[in-house]
Amino acid sequence: MTPVREGRSPGTASAGLWHQAWLRWPVAGWLWLLWVVLWGSVSPVVILGGLLVALLVVLLFPLPPITHRLAVHPLWVVAMAGHLLVDLTGSALIVAREAVLRGPRVRAAVLEAPLRVDTDLLITAASHLTTMTPGSMVLEIDRGERLFYIHSLPVRDAAEAEAQRGDVASAERRVRRALAPGGRGGGAPDGDVHDGKEQR
Repeated sequence: MTPVREGRSPGTASAGLWHQAWLRWPVAGWLWLLWVVLWGSVSPVVILGGLLVALLVVLLFPLPPITHRLAVHPLWVVAMAGHLLVDLTGSALIVAREAVLRGPRVRAAVLEAPLRVDTDLLITAASHLTTMTPGSMVLEIDRGERLFYIHSLPVRDAAEAEAQRGDVASAERRVRRALAPGGRGGGAPDGDVHDGKEQR
């Protein structure tokens, strides 16, 4: 005798949808806030309409699940934040000095820097940490060749280019220690990486 499978009742299906929406509340909340800001109004129609649109988006177009989890190490996170503040201050002073003294004659370069982390979350964190530093911006990430392409200034010679690559490597190490399980991050060891080349 063939067993008969019972279909899900409408109530169960509805509960499942609301459960999915609840699990994605950070994304829905961000979309709702963005909707209100773009409309520039806090009227009931805008607020309720934005909430409805946000719920429909997260239910109809769910993001893929995150397969790699972060392991937050609080002490290393504090150390990373401290390094970031120091880098922001020092780099901002250097960029300001170059802008005042050299103006449009400031020399910049597009550099290749080895990619030492593997997971999407750690790569994103490292690229943001690099881009937040004045004078540096990640232009492209090549996963196949394991390279960052970074626009950096000032870069007047090979020594300064190598120093910029060293700053990127330091940022990746801080991200690994702060956010990777076991402080590793699945990246290549520091001594086993693709050699970067400067492009002017």
